[in-house]
Amino acid sequence: MLIAFVFAMGMNFISYWWSDKIVLKMYRAKEVKPGDNHILYEVVRELATRMRMPMPRVYIIPNDSPNAFATGRNPSHAAVAATEGILRILDREELEGVMAHEMTHVAHRDTLISTVVASLAGAISMLAFMAKWTAFLGGGRDDDEGGGMIGMLVMAIVAPLAAMLIQMAISRSREYAADEGGARISHKPYALASALQKLHLGSQRVPMEAKPATAHMFIVNPLSGKGFAALFMTHPPVEERVKRLQAIARGVI
Repeated sequence: MLIAFVFAMGMNFISYWWSDKIVLKMYRAKEVKPGDNHILYEVVRELATRMRMPMPRVYIIPNDSPNAFATGRNPSHAAVAATEGILRILDREELEGVMAHEMTHVAHRDTLISTVVASLAGAISMLAFMAKWTAFLGGGRDDDEGGGMIGMLVMAIVAPLAAMLIQMAISRSREYAADEGGARISHKPYALASALQKLHLGSQRVPMEAKPATAHMFIVNPLSGKGFAALFMTHPPVEERVKRLQAIARGVI
């Protein structure tokens, strides 16, 4: 168990420490400088001032699919990125809601949370892998009825599945929390709800070639899933997110 946990923690530590550079390079993101007089930079600067946070680096991704994400190991080493597509279809208030959502992820240190969860899920998966080979190599021979071997095989199948379901559920809960935080910080829950609907439709019309390992980072899932597959989705349904934002609006406005 210790070996599995240390190995999983080591892999995820590398991801945690250099995730911003890896992901931004993966999507060919280009940094927006303070003197560029860009609306995205202005919106992020206003939010950083309002939230009393260090100013994150701001990037634009050369992609027509509308989406955005935040990355970085802590608020002092954070970056927010938006695609060219999102800048075309959102007005300023909607863009402010989206960026407030992303900066809430930074404030909540969701990169750290996802790294811890991924480390635990990885350790469980490695233990299951070891149990599977132990069973195949006769680890359950001491049990006359083969109960030990059967138990190991069941664990090898069920444990990683359960770990993945928990990981996805935590990811969805963080999205709800970021929606609420973004709505309250921007004071525009209706604008964020409108933005989510536009992004959901836009990402379906113009699919993004996103890596499954990074899908959880985006404000709307660039991948799709229905029915049973929805259990493994990193994002809650957009319809449910919109309903929650409308409920917040009724209490905020």
